[in-house]
Amino acid sequence: MPIATPEQYTAMLDAAQSGDYAYPAVNVTSITTINAALKAFADAKSDGIIQFSTGGGQFASGLNVKDSVHGCIVLAEAAHRLADKYDILIGLHTDHCQPEAAEGFLKPLITETTKRRQAGQNNLFQSHMLDASILPLEENMAISKQYLELCAANEIILEVEAGVVGGEEDGAAGTEDTPAEKLYTTPEDMLSVYESLNGIGRYMFAATFGNVHGAYKPGAVKLSPEILKQGQDAVIRKYGEEAKFDLVFHGGSGSEKHQIKETLEYGVIKMNIDTDTQYAFTRPISDHIMTNYEGVLKIEGEVGNKKVYDPRSYLKKAEEAMASRLVEACNDLESTGKSIAKSG
Repeated sequence: MPIATPEQYTAMLDAAQSGDYAYPAVNVTSITTINAALKAFADAKSDGIIQFSTGGGQFASGLNVKDSVHGCIVLAEAAHRLADKYDILIGLHTDHCQPEAAEGFLKPLITETTKRRQAGQNNLFQSHMLDASILPLEENMAISKQYLELCAANEIILEVEAGVVGGEEDGAAGTEDTPAEKLYTTPEDMLSVYESLNGIGRYMFAATFGNVHGAYKPGAVKLSPEILKQGQDAVIRKYGEEAKFDLVFHGGSGSEKHQIKETLEYGVIKMNIDTDTQYAFTRPISDHIMTNYEGVLKIEGEVGNKKVYDPRSYLKKAEEAMASRLVEACNDLESTGKSIAKSG
């Protein structure tokens, strides 16, 4: 059962935390990109997380439907079937969902898992993200508590965020002009998160330390990973080692590899990857089109070349390239070769 059970997903996170490594959490929008993710994790002998955004779900449902919930259910069901052919563990997760969308997005998806559990089946999703970081922290935690209770009742892990990740991404609270001070979570904020959510259920925490969504040249994003250490230290000092957060790294594109490594030492067990895999997927398609221009197009009454305008001819290349980039992410996050599938 390569889509992890709740128990296996918990064991995955525990293994990453104790082993100082993290899982790439890759956004997908189609069967082709799901297959790319599965290929990458299998090739790297790494467990991993496949995630779906509200926009990705809307896209997957089709232009005439544009239903985020329906599209995410279709993708998740496909992932359950496709993953059966692999021998690594996969967690399914939904990415950023802002509070105003949660009622119509997260609740129906949690309900789908409830239905599966009542039928004796595995959870549809192993975790969800509520991104209430746009709200004042007290309000953020109030709504986070509500959704954590819903998730905990179904053995689902909730991801929360305090502080805002800059840049733009599907469902994320940040914008291009997010004030700099909002990009950094304080130790006091981290204590407040722990005190608000402790004892309700397991959760992951996206604390911000200068992260920005989008594509940037190496060195352009000014990260301060020591913020994570300061926050962890504050919580552990007051509540003990068992209070250590399972941290999530958003906006990793363009980050220096040594900074990625540093975050692993401070408790990051999940890093989102989307921008880099989007580019990796699209690059060979553009190469294919430009190289086979006269075959892809029917120019001046010619018939073109079916072998090169057949979508499979370039989507295979895209799948291979996306998988290759994701293997690189497994290497960077040191999850390569550490699948717990046989022991989990």
